[in-house]
Amino acid sequence: MLNILKYLWMYRRLCLILLTPLLLLPVPLVLKTKETECAYVLFVVAIFWLSEALPLSVTAFLPALMFPLFGILSSKAVAATYFKDFHLLLTGVICLATSIEKWNLHKRIALRMVMLVGVNPAWLMLGFMFSAGFLSMWLSNTSTAAMVMPIVEAVAQQIINAEAEVDAMQIGSSGGVDNEALELDEKIHDGQTKCIDEKQANGYSNGCVTVCNVEKKLALEEYHNEACTQKTELEEEEQVPTDKRYRSKKDHMMCKAMSLCIAYSSTIGGLTTITGTSTNLIFAEHFNTRYPNSTEINFGTWFLLCIPITVILMILSWMWLQWLFFGFNFKEMFKCGKEKTDREKASAKVIKDEYEKLGSFSYQEIVTLILFILMALLWFTRDPGFIPGWASLFPKYLGYATDSTAALLLGLMFFIIPAYPWTKTTTKKSNSINYAPLITWKEFQACMPWDICILVGGGFALAEGCEVSGLSQWIANKMTPLGSLPIWIIVLVSCLIVTTVTEVASNPATITIFLPILAPLAEAIRVNPLYILIPTTLCTSFAFLLPVANPSNAIVYSYGHLQVIDMVKAGLGINIFGVLIVMLAISTWAVPMFRLDTYPLWANSTTP
Repeated sequence: MLNILKYLWMYRRLCLILLTPLLLLPVPLVLKTKETECAYVLFVVAIFWLSEALPLSVTAFLPALMFPLFGILSSKAVAATYFKDFHLLLTGVICLATSIEKWNLHKRIALRMVMLVGVNPAWLMLGFMFSAGFLSMWLSNTSTAAMVMPIVEAVAQQIINAEAEVDAMQIGSSGGVDNEALELDEKIHDGQTKCIDEKQANGYSNGCVTVCNVEKKLALEEYHNEACTQKTELEEEEQVPTDKRYRSKKDHMMCKAMSLCIAYSSTIGGLTTITGTSTNLIFAEHFNTRYPNSTEINFGTWFLLCIPITVILMILSWMWLQWLFFGFNFKEMFKCGKEKTDREKASAKVIKDEYEKLGSFSYQEIVTLILFILMALLWFTRDPGFIPGWASLFPKYLGYATDSTAALLLGLMFFIIPAYPWTKTTTKKSNSINYAPLITWKEFQACMPWDICILVGGGFALAEGCEVSGLSQWIANKMTPLGSLPIWIIVLVSCLIVTTVTEVASNPATITIFLPILAPLAEAIRVNPLYILIPTTLCTSFAFLLPVANPSNAIVYSYGHLQVIDMVKAGLGINIFGVLIVMLAISTWAVPMFRLDTYPLWANSTTP
């Protein structure tokens, strides 16, 4: 029996791959509707993504295989969904990231940031979260995550390297001290754990004196017991993982937490402005079209409503990640006025020395930084909302240019601008200028996360199948009987449903399906439509559970620190916090701002 269980455990992934489709197969065979067939595909893919029974990018191809077999989408149609505007944006951003990493600009920025904030991972995480959140207010969430994550990765590696160097210096300095306690500690940590009695018999020499008295023996025994206890605790705490990038389990936890903080803050920050996320833009467009007489929603009112939500959710998310990966130690984090420990001082000195080794800015770093700033400015000024952007220069083609247009324009420049404009190669026959661009195609290929492109493409294909098959519409229609319930229950259920659906469908598709259902529902029960539409729109962005739920999650996941279960555990808590904070906002400060307690006149004149 034990052998059978052992083999089952060994082949658990194969069993899951075979049993999951077979056990769920009766659902589409019995009901025989497009909705159930699409739900079958959705459940199989979701289970494989959650369990990682297959590689994530391999699982992402299942919709391309199963949708044509069920007649939901043709093979050509589903193949077209695997490459979207997101991939063009990612291509341009990776060109920038390749140049930043090649010329060590990310290391300079990372070291400088660590020098300003300090090496405490907790406060460093909070600083990164508010920085990424501020950027995502004006830029796309995907662009923010793609730009900030290389800097975070460099900071984490610098902290790990600095601590390793400090440990090496401490070991080196302790090796030259001729002291009984230090010698004993050194031998214990070197694995020489001979018993004290044997060492005592041989004697410890300090000059020419032999130690053999009872007092010293008792002291050494006590020290040995204490050292062994500390060693056991240290081994339990700092289990070195198989990945060579981490020195200890604590380092791995730090990398996980810092990765997740960027993914989540990039999404949370986008809630603050109308232009921050595509879901906000879709809501504003739908609302203004359906209620042309309303003047409630504009850039200023949305900002005033959402800035408290963003700040509260950002702080709670930080505290949640701290507790989940480090344990929230208030005593260590809020030790105001106390001096830094020797380890912190030494780590700060190592980082400062590393920064000084970089020297002054090189030509390549300056050009990369200029292109970086230009890309951010083009993203910011394309269509900021409160003023006309450069996209308005092409009135005949409004909506044609997106963030990917600016990313590709600047991304191509990295293949054009010479890396060494004044360098000459001297040969015996002639002198010639050596032309080489800032990055080469091979360098770009090495940095481009092709597996993530497939992964996100699978999410787009799944969302398209849900929409075409009518599954999304079926889910939305099931919400219509909610009209007989109290309004706060209707809002809560709507938020929970869209938060769940958006984990497996794209955010724009989710909001596009639910807005036409919820607006008539609000009119039918004589409730201010904003009372339901605003919280639903905000909760549509709460896609924190899976790498495929959000492009920001996918970018962060591509760095290899996280497993799907890490993102699920962390994202579940932040989803709950987000829904509760949105419910608090819509019940308190949003009521006087939008007069949610009255049914407005502009709701009577609607455009279908």
